[in-house]
Amino acid sequence: MEAPQTSDVKVYIYDISMGMARTMSRGILGVQIEGIWHTGIVVYGQEYFFGGTSGIEACSPGGTILGQPLQKIDLGKTEIPFDVFMDFLHELSSTTYTAESYHLFDHNCNNFSSELAQFLTGKDIPAHITSLPQDVLSTPFGAMIKPFVEALHVQGGHSPFQ
Repeated sequence: MEAPQTSDVKVYIYDISMGMARTMSRGILGVQIEGIWHTGIVVYGQEYFFGGTSGIEACSPGGTILGQPLQKIDLGKTEIPFDVFMDFLHELSSTTYTAESYHLFDHNCNNFSSELAQFLTGKDIPAHITSLPQDVLSTPFGAMIKPFVEALHVQGGHSPFQ
């Protein structure tokens, strides 16, 4: 079977706080945040994301332990052939997005989704998602909770290279 040559591209957005950030952030941080975001890119029938356990992972769309996303944003269609996309992912998995390189605030799933979205479509994921870590860390309480939040990881996928 020949690999598909085009695909729709979507960013799936999840709140790993399960609504707690929205209800508690103002009282705790002194600023309102709507969620603690995890994102994945859905393309060629799979959802690709980056996590600290295995690096780049894939699963069926909405198949992580987070369940269904809060939001799905259509980024358009990619003209990047599947085999070129997989070569790009493989390169990222061995250089930029290894399990050991994961850092919740500085090098996370949202950075990966942003890079992948731009490669596939020339469009980025929403800026409020990629700016959230620095928004939180700029508060006094943000600096205090950094060790707890860094322990959070999303799982539920498999290596797309097996």
